Amino acid sequence: MIEGGAVTRDATMQRIIEILKNVYDPEIPINIYDLGLVYSIKISDSDLEVTLGLTTPFCPIAYLVVQQTENALKEAFPDKNIKVKLDLERQWTPAMMSEEGRKLFKLLYGYDPAELGQK
Repeated sequence: MIEGGAVTRDATMQRIIEILKNVYDPEIPINIYDLGLVYSIKISDSDLEVTLGLTTPFCPIAYLVVQQTENALKEAFPDKNIKVKLDLERQWTPAMMSEEGRKLFKLLYGYDPAELGQK
């Protein structure tokens, strides 16, 4: 458990989310958090583990997202062991995007991809 209890854990989680919102998909100009590419965040006293997905498992530059995420977290949390994993088993869908991500996508491309197929 993180020292200081739930308050410290919540503050750490918020800080991690802020950092992830500054890492962008290389092809879609939306951050990985709002795009729904952050599948899990695990925090312990000494470790921080983030599991990411991709919009397509065939992305030729997937390593960039992992590397950028790892670098940003290491800079912000130098005292933690940072591990960024890539989950290619779980298929990403537009429904995984946050409301903010969907709004931005619609602003950029003229439609909400999560609404496709719902009609």
